[in-house]
Amino acid sequence: MIDTTALATITLAVLVFGFLASGIWVSVTLLVAGMVMMALFTPAPMGSLMASTLWDASWGWELTSLPLFVWMGEILFRSNLSRHMFQGLAPWVGRLPGGLLHVNILGCGVMAAITGSSAVTCATIGRMTVPELGRRGYPIRQTIGTLAGSGTMGLLIPPSIIMIVYGVSAEQSIGRLFIAGIVPGLLLIALYMGYVTIWSWINPGDMPERDQHSSWRHRLEVLPSLLPTIGLVFLVIGSIYAGIATPTEAAVIGVIGALGLSAVYRALSWRCFWEGLMAAVRTSCMISFIIAAASCLSIAVAFIGLPRELAGWVGSFGFSPYILLLVMALLILILGCFLEGISIIVLTSSVMLPLVEAAGIDLIWFGIFIVILIEAAQITPPVGFNLFVMQSLTGQNILLIARAALPYFLLLILLLVMITLFPSLVLSLPELMR
Repeated sequence: MIDTTALATITLAVLVFGFLASGIWVSVTLLVAGMVMMALFTPAPMGSLMASTLWDASWGWELTSLPLFVWMGEILFRSNLSRHMFQGLAPWVGRLPGGLLHVNILGCGVMAAITGSSAVTCATIGRMTVPELGRRGYPIRQTIGTLAGSGTMGLLIPPSIIMIVYGVSAEQSIGRLFIAGIVPGLLLIALYMGYVTIWSWINPGDMPERDQHSSWRHRLEVLPSLLPTIGLVFLVIGSIYAGIATPTEAAVIGVIGALGLSAVYRALSWRCFWEGLMAAVRTSCMISFIIAAASCLSIAVAFIGLPRELAGWVGSFGFSPYILLLVMALLILILGCFLEGISIIVLTSSVMLPLVEAAGIDLIWFGIFIVILIEAAQITPPVGFNLFVMQSLTGQNILLIARAALPYFLLLILLLVMITLFPSLVLSLPELMR
């Protein structure tokens, strides 16, 4: 005979994967699965419990920063700041081994700190650099690879939308999560730039001649082109780190700053303002609905006792924390082949977080761990969002794009190994905030 827990687990798997395979929205899938599980396997009043859970999950103060950061990204996405950033970065990196490919990496790093979105980061920088690098003779595979890989930094470098979702799901400080992502984000930039440098040394015949005409005077003349973008990044992140503003208040500062910069550069019409606002509303509502629906599923499985039973079952194997992390990493990478990052977090948090806590793993550290894994999933087929962004920008075959992104996927895995062996890379800065 199959016991109740096993039957509930099988039913949940069939419901979730069956609905997702049929093309039903993730939010609807989670909500319906939670309602069915509550009705079939618990005596609790399903209607009133689901209604109160939806309400409680939809008004949290932590979620207030989400639409504001999304709106800030939409404003800057429609402005010309990325073009000014290219003009400011190009003279500084043109003479490095790898040349202007480093603009993709640094540009995505800066844009990631503004938009908080992987796809927006990749598309914003890519629209500007793909034609320019092609005109100058840079190999298309390296152009695609640097953009696809570097675009994922929109998830890791704060402010990050997906970190907000994780912080709400795990009940962790969003400010500490933001700060925890700084050192791994900078380290990832260094890894990408190091790879491009080594690749250009090994394949000099595939690279155009480096720019030899950027004098120090010219570099200093174009430096003001970088100041607005860099200034906004330091304003938003610095206000959180200094304790001057909460993440929500910093998001307000970011929106006001983005609107101010767009007004100064005359890059935002009323039409773009309205389109950006509506896009932010749609994105925020979608994410909030997923979070609220996930809360309904979480409370249903909690009533059934699935997380407790699963934690006990995994604990019976006596896995070390490293083996447990490896199993979770493989699961997330597999899910990343079919789902986007926010869905992965809300689907797995109710099961993974009790296991992580039982193993004594810091939840702030685990948040960065899972974000890097989801970054890697952004460039794995068949549902790697950044791969589709690059296909729309370049018109290249998706398999060519996936091969171009493979080295950057491996560098993300290397970063995971580094933060696992040296957790202080993640936790040192957040500890200073205590």
